[in-house]
Amino acid sequence: MQTPEIAIIGHPNEGKSSVLSTLAEDDSVRISPTPGETRECRTFPVIIDGQAVLQFTDTPGFQNPGRILAELKKLNGNSDSLLEQLKRFTASSPDLKDDHELLLPVTRGAGVIYVVDGARPLRNVDRAEMEILRLIGRPRMAVINCKNDDFQFLDSWKDELRKHFNSSRVFNAHRATYAERIELLEALKAIDQDWYKLLADIVSAFRQDWEARTRISADSICSLLSDCLGFQLRKDLPAEHGVARLEQQLLQQYTAAVIKKEQRAHQQIRALFKHNIFDYQLPPHSILREDLFNQKTWQLLGLTKKQLLLLGGIGGAAVGAGVDVAALGHGLGLFTALGGTVGFLGALLGRDNLTTEASFLGLKIAGQQIQIGPINNISLMFVLINRAFLYFQHTINWAHGRRDYPDHDTKDQRTDLQGFTSNWSAQNLKTCNSFFKAVHKKSIDREPEIVSAMQQLLFSEFMKISQDER
Repeated sequence: MQTPEIAIIGHPNEGKSSVLSTLAEDDSVRISPTPGETRECRTFPVIIDGQAVLQFTDTPGFQNPGRILAELKKLNGNSDSLLEQLKRFTASSPDLKDDHELLLPVTRGAGVIYVVDGARPLRNVDRAEMEILRLIGRPRMAVINCKNDDFQFLDSWKDELRKHFNSSRVFNAHRATYAERIELLEALKAIDQDWYKLLADIVSAFRQDWEARTRISADSICSLLSDCLGFQLRKDLPAEHGVARLEQQLLQQYTAAVIKKEQRAHQQIRALFKHNIFDYQLPPHSILREDLFNQKTWQLLGLTKKQLLLLGGIGGAAVGAGVDVAALGHGLGLFTALGGTVGFLGALLGRDNLTTEASFLGLKIAGQQIQIGPINNISLMFVLINRAFLYFQHTINWAHGRRDYPDHDTKDQRTDLQGFTSNWSAQNLKTCNSFFKAVHKKSIDREPEIVSAMQQLLFSEFMKISQDER
């Protein structure tokens, strides 16, 4: 069976390549601010489970719509006949090379997405392009891709597009979220009755593939939690005067290792959602730009005071021995007058706390060795979870047609400055607590039901983020 094809057609520099890149989740699409950069058609398949289920074709922009329309009005016949006659006409003149090229996918049966920049006024040349696409009779929809926030011409565009197209949608290719991409694909189903079943199956495959990638992301973060919470380092004790320096080295090695583990997990999410070529960057003011063990990170993404009290009721040992619960919950008692990772952790642990009893990171002296980890405080778990949710949110909602962040786009999408987990139920906290304890007891491999519950919790939250329910 031939793979269904959608041709992206429009005037030069209207954002056709950006729309294609975002819909196909393909950041290899060439995007340039220079009009007329696309001179030949290029097809980008959408691959699911190793199979192309749909292909989008980037086309040159219309160059001579007036001449094309004038010729088309002279022709007679059905849609296929008109297209063949028009193709012969455009092939006969070098001046119509771009117009000939853009018609090629349509002549082989492609549906059409017609892209316009709704931030500019409607012109007669736009009406000519719309009329050409109406007369050739292929299944079609229009996309109004407002390239900036100017919507003063939007109503006039909508009125004109209704005369020529089965469907039209406002779609910002640089800011489209996953939910908005799915909405546009859903709208494609209505462009032609004969295409409905085929496109419905494709949209269903898109959704299933997204869920599969989201589940893998949840499993990856669950593995990250197990790896970080159970991580430990151990070194032989030096001469008496070198103990303090060894403690500092261990702290630095421990935090660096945990940070590296988190970065690897985040990169797996990035790859799963097909950000492979363009140098994806977090927003300038994102909390994710802060170090994992930074004061601000723990203040905003750690446990709330209420949650710590709830966890204390569930099983207080997980909160951490020797740490003031109220101060930890507020996030200030740990960091007052401290600067940098080692200062924060060193002051928290303190030389006086180096006993056989667990401290925050499990730093202790045992025999002729000094050990750090596994961590005895569940707050790190929630910081890691919230950072994973933020990274996931940024990644899935970074449109593939986007190439940078404008200056004004500097805030996290989540603007309440609290972690995603700040309103979690007691049941969710209990799930996390059980997971934390199983890691600490080194029984996690023997308790698959605890791992499964944690994976499902993470998956459910990731799906809420995907569907803009956060």
